[in-house]
Amino acid sequence: MDQVRTAERGSPATPSGYGLGVSADPPQRAVEVRRSARRRRTVSAYREGDRTVVLIPARMSEAEEQRWVGVMLDRLAARETRRTLGDAELAERAGRLSEQYLGARARPRSVRWVTNQNSRWGSCTPAEGSIRLSHRLRGMPEYVVDYVLLHELAHLLVPGHGPRFWKLLEGYPRTERARGYLEGVAAAERLPEVPRPRGDGD
Repeated sequence: MDQVRTAERGSPATPSGYGLGVSADPPQRAVEVRRSARRRRTVSAYREGDRTVVLIPARMSEAEEQRWVGVMLDRLAARETRRTLGDAELAERAGRLSEQYLGARARPRSVRWVTNQNSRWGSCTPAEGSIRLSHRLRGMPEYVVDYVLLHELAHLLVPGHGPRFWKLLEGYPRTERARGYLEGVAAAERLPEVPRPRGDGD
């Protein structure tokens, strides 16, 4: 059973709400929030079968509850991504993403993690059908890894960042959240910039 604990104090970035008691992280899991009068400053979360249990202090407001549930779902997802996604899992994930969002048209011959890619999150070589993801993504939430992976899959079909390219990514529901996450990391650590569609102020 995975469990993540974090102190309540501090100001983590506010993610989108978890809404209707179901996590937006695929596969969808029911979210059960348990309040405790004895719990004063800590929030914890763990997987319990097909649900995620989040333990919070009883005095938390609904807004704080939503914020912390989102934070804890991301942290659990990041921990699971770090533990489970090897090169073989990345390749399987790429196949599922291509089928779901690109009509199975993007068919990479290889998908792997690399440690020599510090100026970008991912890269691909269309002629070789190869995709490489930076090891810096390891430990980030699965929806972020999926976005970068889908981004590189789309480059197998369209090389540049023009309108045709961004059109391919329209179906992925967490594009903006993933970009925001990566931009926050980039701003904090001066890491690679995140390509955005033209007209977004870049």
